[in-house]
Amino acid sequence: MERTSKGWGSGLLGVLIFSGSLPATRVAVSGFDPVFLTAARAVIAAVLGGLLLLALRQKRPARSDVRALVVVALGVVVGFPLLTALALQHVTTAHSIVFIGLLPLATAIFGVLRGGERPRPAFWIFSVIGSLSVAGFAVSRGGSGSLAGDLLMVAAVVACGLGYAEGAVLSRRLGGWQVICWALALALPVMTVIALLTLPGTWSRIGAPAWLGLAYVSVFSMLVGFVFWYRGLALGGIAKVGQLQLLQPFFGLALAGLLLHEPIALTMVVVTAVIVLCVAGAKRFA
Repeated sequence: MERTSKGWGSGLLGVLIFSGSLPATRVAVSGFDPVFLTAARAVIAAVLGGLLLLALRQKRPARSDVRALVVVALGVVVGFPLLTALALQHVTTAHSIVFIGLLPLATAIFGVLRGGERPRPAFWIFSVIGSLSVAGFAVSRGGSGSLAGDLLMVAAVVACGLGYAEGAVLSRRLGGWQVICWALALALPVMTVIALLTLPGTWSRIGAPAWLGLAYVSVFSMLVGFVFWYRGLALGGIAKVGQLQLLQPFFGLALAGLLLHEPIALTMVVVTAVIVLCVAGAKRFA
C-alpha cells in the first residue's frame, strides 16, 4: 500500500511538470522550427542526462534492453515532441491540451499489451468515461481546430502512450530516471545531426519567450518530469497511475490561461470534477 501511494505521489509530480509542456512548446515554436525544437530539446536533455549517469556511475543497460529503449526514444524523445510541435502550428494550445486526456487510455492499453497488466472491468469503465469526458470537453470548446492538427495530436498520444508503457516496464529493472537518460543518450547522435541541419538562419529574431520555452521543454518536460513519472508508473502500476494523466489537460489549460492569456470556460470546472471522480474510481478498481 505504501509503495502504491508513493507511486501515485511521484506520478502526480510528473503530471504537474508535463502540464507545462504544451504551453511551453507553443511559445517555443513561435521562434523555432518544430524539427529543430524537437532535436534541440533532446540534445540538451541528453547532455544533462549523460552527465547524471556518469556522475552516479550507472551501469549500462543490457543488450536485451536496447530494443525497448529504442521504443521509448521513438515514442517520447522524438514522436511526441515532434508531433505536438507540428500540431501547434495548426491548433491553439487549449485545443491541443484536451487531447492529452486520451493518454491514460493509450497508456493503459499499452500497459496491458507490453506490461502484462490486467485491470478489472470497472477500471476500463472509469477510464473510458474519463476519456469521453475530455473528448466532449474538446468538442464543447470548439476553437480553431483543424483536421491536420487533430490527427497529429492523436498520433502524438499513441506514440506517447507506447513510450510511457515501455519505459515503465524498463524502469522496474533500470530505475525511473535511468530509463529516460539512457533513451536520450541513445537518440543523441541522430538528434545532434538533425539539430545541426535545421539550425535557425538567424538568431536575432528569436525572442526571450521562445528561449524560455525551449529551456522548459528541454530540462523539465524531457528529463525531470520523466524521473518522477516513470518512478510512479513502476511503483503504482502503468494502468493505475496512468489515470493521473486525465488531470493534465486541466492543469495545462490553467497554465495556458495564466501564461498565454487564453480564456478558461466555466465548463472546465465541471468537467474537472468529473475527471477527478474518474481518476478516483480508476484507482479504486484498478
